[in-house]
Amino acid sequence: MLKSLWENESFLNPSKGVLQIVDSEDFSHTAAELIVRDIIENLELKDFFTLVLPGGSTPGKMYEVLASDETFRSKIPWERIHFFWGDERHVPPDHKESNYRMAHGTMLSKIPVPAENIHRIKSENPDADEAAKQYEEELQTFFNIGTGELPRFDCVLLGMGTDGHTASLFPGTDALYERKRLVVATWVERFQMYRITLTLPLLNNTDFVMFLVSGKEKAEVLKEVIEGKGHTNFLPAQLIRPEHGRLLWLVDKSAARHLNYSHNR
Repeated sequence: MLKSLWENESFLNPSKGVLQIVDSEDFSHTAAELIVRDIIENLELKDFFTLVLPGGSTPGKMYEVLASDETFRSKIPWERIHFFWGDERHVPPDHKESNYRMAHGTMLSKIPVPAENIHRIKSENPDADEAAKQYEEELQTFFNIGTGELPRFDCVLLGMGTDGHTASLFPGTDALYERKRLVVATWVERFQMYRITLTLPLLNNTDFVMFLVSGKEKAEVLKEVIEGKGHTNFLPAQLIRPEHGRLLWLVDKSAARHLNYSHNR
């Protein structure tokens, strides 16, 4: 049986959302379960569901579960799901570091989703700024909105780096201060590479944001993000605060090892 989205949770303050801690071996299945529940509930009320995918190894395991486990796969009307990306590296779609390639290899190539439902960032464009503008235009067209309006995704999945970044919103970068654009290209000095990312106003206009955080290497920064006072220039994940939606931190016990909320579990 699928669990409620808010079963076995710990409530944080209103801006920080809800924390759910699970065993590491259950993490990917729990994430898949929560997504399927959200899809089913939404599609009872509307014709299609918009899902924003992250990159990284943590969601990759969850993608495999969604594509291969019939408990979940059979419950999803794939033809009614539209897939988007929260960010992308400035590389071609067949590059080993491409977020699209990872999602395609682990899930999208294995499920009956129409090609027109896959809305990837055209990061093969040699001009990263132009690729960002193209993706913004695609969002405006899909959601039938004009300049200055914000689309509203049903669900955005986010990861978090050991430096507190999320999507490609890195500490100290200009992208953190963008308030008009939906998508921007941002130079990440650490990687000597442009990244293309959704911006904070768009991410915070989402109906349901779920962070997926696993691994002991995330424990220290997760404690600071969840329990710290808010050094938002240095910990961009703290800036994710949906204005009219829900925020869930799905965390495995390794990542939660330093949290006060984990002591009673």
